[in-house]
Amino acid sequence: MLRSLKTLEGYHVSATDGGVGKVSDFFVDDQRWVIRYLVVDTGGFWKGPHRVLISPVGFRRVDWSTRTLHLAMTRSKIKGSPSVDAHEPLSRRFEREHFHYYGWSPYWAFGGSMDWGIGLSPSVLASSARSKASEPKEQESGDPHLRSIHELLGYRVEGNDGAIGDVDDFIVDDAAWSIRYLVVDTSNWWFGNKVLVAPRWTDKIGWLERTVYLSLPRETIKHSPQLHANDPVNREYEERLYDYYGRPVYWAADERDDEPAEEVAPTDEHVSP
Repeated sequence: MLRSLKTLEGYHVSATDGGVGKVSDFFVDDQRWVIRYLVVDTGGFWKGPHRVLISPVGFRRVDWSTRTLHLAMTRSKIKGSPSVDAHEPLSRRFEREHFHYYGWSPYWAFGGSMDWGIGLSPSVLASSARSKASEPKEQESGDPHLRSIHELLGYRVEGNDGAIGDVDDFIVDDAAWSIRYLVVDTSNWWFGNKVLVAPRWTDKIGWLERTVYLSLPRETIKHSPQLHANDPVNREYEERLYDYYGRPVYWAADERDDEPAEEVAPTDEHVSP
């Protein structure tokens, strides 16, 4: 199912033996556009850092009705996880320590074309054998490909003939934890409308200038399938959107990888223009 990432902030996070905190941010891999970590504010459940990172690999289930993420680990296990500095970029060393601590295979160890190394869902890494031999040489510096969603919100979006709007939200696949769309608020140019753009359709992202560049004219974007209040982002809408832009659909690639294509049903969490 496709969901607004903004609506996932504030979700409760529960270990097998009790609550841990609430989701306060996300780290996205800007090469594959996959959510690699959720930032959990523990709110003082224990002394020490109040900010821990949890990979979707550790999810047991998500209860959407109670807005709760249930983890397959105890509170004490989470408490002892590698700490992260809120003011420093994430490094490969931290990621390696994180995955090693939980006994998971790192997503980068297997290579390949799939978002989670050997599969399309993070759950495949929870039970797979870890392979140190295939891991790249450890990096001491921050990995520039892991970015906070809070950093990306508000980025300016430009077509090839001028500004379109700003990044207002992200639409995420709650099984693969892949970001399927950027939600662009065009109210400063085209009042009352929001449009969706797939990350892989972008021409480039200027991190220093905080701008997303599209090689499309503004009028083309303006006449794309509109997203009105209370409209679900479902497969019917996606098909119209991809057909309009003449792009190959992402779920066709999933089928080629012999994974069942996800049926995206209407969701109760909408993107409201």
